[in-house]
Amino acid sequence: MKETDHKLQQALKLAGRGKISRREFTQLAIASGVTLAAANTMFADAARAEPKKGGTFKIGVGHGATTDTLDPGLYPDQFTGTALWGTLANSLTEIDADGNVVGDVAESFEPSDGAKKWMFKLRKGITFHNGRTVTADDVVASLLHHTKEDSKSAAKSLLKEVVSFKADGPDTVVIELSGGNADFPYTVSDYHMPIMPKNDDGSVDWQSGIRTGAYALDKFEPGVSATFNKNPNYFKADRGWFDRVEFYSIKDVTARTNALLAGEIHHMDRCELKTLDMLKASPDLTIQEVTGYGHYVYVMNVGIKPFDDVNVRLAIKHSLNRDEIVEKVFEGHGTVGNDNPIAPAVKFAVDPQPRHSYDPEKAKAFLKKAGLESLGFDLSVSDAAFTGAVDSALLWKEHAKACGIDINVIREPDDSYWDNVWLKKPFCASYWSGRPTCDWMFTTAYAADAAWNDTFWKNPRFNELLVAARSETDEGKRAGMYAEMQQVLHDDGGLINLVFNSYVEAHVNTLGHGKVAVNWQLDGMKIAERWWFNA
Repeated sequence: MKETDHKLQQALKLAGRGKISRREFTQLAIASGVTLAAANTMFADAARAEPKKGGTFKIGVGHGATTDTLDPGLYPDQFTGTALWGTLANSLTEIDADGNVVGDVAESFEPSDGAKKWMFKLRKGITFHNGRTVTADDVVASLLHHTKEDSKSAAKSLLKEVVSFKADGPDTVVIELSGGNADFPYTVSDYHMPIMPKNDDGSVDWQSGIRTGAYALDKFEPGVSATFNKNPNYFKADRGWFDRVEFYSIKDVTARTNALLAGEIHHMDRCELKTLDMLKASPDLTIQEVTGYGHYVYVMNVGIKPFDDVNVRLAIKHSLNRDEIVEKVFEGHGTVGNDNPIAPAVKFAVDPQPRHSYDPEKAKAFLKKAGLESLGFDLSVSDAAFTGAVDSALLWKEHAKACGIDINVIREPDDSYWDNVWLKKPFCASYWSGRPTCDWMFTTAYAADAAWNDTFWKNPRFNELLVAARSETDEGKRAGMYAEMQQVLHDDGGLINLVFNSYVEAHVNTLGHGKVAVNWQLDGMKIAERWWFNA
C-alpha cells in the first residue's frame, strides 16, 4: 500500500471517530488523487458510520393538529406517530430497515396451534420513564386499551381476531386468536400500540405520556410542538444518541423548507419536489429519497350517491392521466398507481388488470352504463393530505372534461383538514404510508368495520377472503386469496391510487444514520431513536 493510501485509510478512521475535520480530510484525500466530490462522500460516509452522543435534534414535520392527543389509539399521522411513538415509546415488536419484524419490548415471539396462539417473552429490566419495571400486566393492559367496546382506536380492527390476552408470569404474554395468523407479530408493531403503565383499576395510563422510549416527554403542545429529553435508562444501548429532540409542526412546505435553509431545524419531511433543486444547491444539506409502501390517493365514499354505483366509480378511475400527473406534479418521484394499495415490494402483491389508465371513451361508456350522460362532483383537497394534492386535482379537473366529468376542486384549509374533511367529505385527497403485509393494509383501511375505512367500502367477498387468507398456512392458496382481494378492490372499491410515492426528505450534513427503513416516513418514524450528529 502506498504511503498516501495508508494515510487516507487512517484519516477515514479518524473521521469516523470525529478526530479530523472535513477540510483536513478533503485536503489529504485530494493529495491522494481523490476528487473533491468523492472526498466529501467518503468523509460523510465515514463520519456517519460512528454514532456520537449529544446535541439537540430539531425536526420539522408536515403534519400536526390542535386535536392531537396522547391517546395512541387516536394518532392520525406522522407527527404523532414519530414524536409520540417512535421517539417516546416502544411496541412489542418493530420493523427493521430490511422490512423484517423483530422484537422490541418483546425479546422473542413463538407461535403454536397453527399460529392461533402467540407467546411473547419480554426483555428483562425494561423500565418506564418513571422508573417502574415493565411487566406482562402492563403489556396486556396496553393492548386491551384498543379492544374496549367503545374504543375509537385505529388499532381496534387489527386486534378484532384476538380471543384473549393473558400474562403468564411477569415476563410472558400469551395472545390467543380466533384463527391462525402468521403475520400477527407484524400487527403488534403498529404505532398505535405502545406499551404503557397499567393503572390499579386495570386501565392504562396514556394521559401522563410515560412510556419506555429513548426519550422522555418534556412538553407537548398539540398542533405546535413536542419536546423530549434523553432517557438515561433506555434498554437499547445502541439507540437514542441525542440529548434532546424537538419536533415542530410546520404544515406549509415553503415554511418547512425555509426553516431548514435558515438552520432552524435539522431535518424536514415531505419536500416540495418542484423546488428540490434549491435544497440540492446547498452544500450543507443532503436529500434523502427512498421508495417504500406509501401511496397518495383520492377516496370516495361509496355509500353516497353517485359514488354508490360501481360504473360511476370506474368512469372516474379512467378520467385522470396518472402518468402526466406523476411527471408534472411529482417530477417523476414515484410509480403510477393502479387502484391497488399493496406496494409491489410487499409479499403477495399483484398488478390487477386491466390497468386503470386515462381513457375518455371508456369513462363515457361507464357513465352510460350508470344511466348518465355527464357527471359533476366536489373534490376536497389540501396539501395537508400530500404535497401536490391541489396541483394534482387541478390537472385532473382538466383531464376529466374530455370524459364528460366536471370536478369542482375545493381547496380546504390545511390546519383542519384531518378533522373536518377526511372521513367526512364524500370525495377527498388522502395518503397512506402503506403496510408491510397485505393483511395489515387491508385490515386497517378496507375491512368493513375498520375505523379508517375512508371509502366506506363493504364488499362481502373481500371480507370473507380477508378472514380466510389470514389463517391459511399454504402459501400458494394464500397468494391466490390475496391476488383475488387486490383484484376485487381494484374493480369495485372507492380508491384511486394515484402514485406509490417516494419519501423525499432533507437534512443537514452533520446528521448520521444507518440504513433507512421504508415502512414509514422519517426512517420508519424512528428517526430520533436511530440517528445521531456526526460533528
